[in-house]
Amino acid sequence: MVRSAVQTRRRILDAAYGLFYRKGFSRVGVDSIAAAAGITKRTLYDHFTSKDELLGAVLEFHHQLALARVQDWGSRLTGDLDNLLDSLFAELAQWAAKPGWVGAGFTRLTMELADLPGHPARAIASRHKAEVEAWLARELARRGVARAEVCARQIAILLEGSMVLILVHGNRQIATSAAQAAKQLVRRGSAKNALRRQRA
Repeated sequence: MVRSAVQTRRRILDAAYGLFYRKGFSRVGVDSIAAAAGITKRTLYDHFTSKDELLGAVLEFHHQLALARVQDWGSRLTGDLDNLLDSLFAELAQWAAKPGWVGAGFTRLTMELADLPGHPARAIASRHKAEVEAWLARELARRGVARAEVCARQIAILLEGSMVLILVHGNRQIATSAAQAAKQLVRRGSAKNALRRQRA
């Protein structure tokens, strides 16, 4: 019975994530989620008291999955700083080529809830972005980048901007341009730090 409840909850989370990602939070009703999960609406409410609570659970669950995927990808990545940045943006371009891709779910959701700053889902999205950025900072520091946290924030901005422009223009080559900008940004920062050390 417990196992069945866990499996049902997972089906609900997967169905809700798929619908929220494709259509957005406001355009998806509880009836649609229940139908996609193959359950009744009453069963859905046995697991989640509201659509907002379900959204929070969906984001928390997929935050953990996405972070694990990023860390696993990073652990298999070899090479220098240029390779890291080229691979990072190439991964974005490859992701954007998948059928039905509509950008980063956490970003899209936050934009949809822009007029609700206190919504719990926005806090989860913020934490997700911060943890991915912290992971990137560690990878940069491991490759000898000075002020890695600052560089990670700047690269995160390039990643987010790339996703938006790829959606607007339908051109995945934008990711390649962003990778070049990221490499220039890091080199410029490294050169400035080297000059400061020489003057000190």
